Amino acid sequence: MNAKTTKRGNGRKVARRAVAELAPEYHFDYSKSRPNRFAAKLRRGAVVVVLDPDVAKVFRDAKQVNALLRATIAAVEKPRSRQAG
Repeated sequence: MNAKTTKRGNGRKVARRAVAELAPEYHFDYSKSRPNRFAAKLRRGAVVVVLDPDVAKVFRDAKQVNALLRATIAAVEKPRSRQAG
């Protein structure tokens, strides 16, 4: 990037030109908005994670992903020491 850079409040460097082009306020036309078509599929408290395409090809559904992640967590968790009592 040849443009001069400046640090933003979050510590990221951003081209000064890009910062200068940001308007202080934006007005959106929400009359054209549509409901999220995926919202009904999400359970309350769920977190959405985007998998890279090569990883997504390996799994058929969220149950398989969760099962592998739980097995990995169990394998790397340090055993808790028993307290003498």
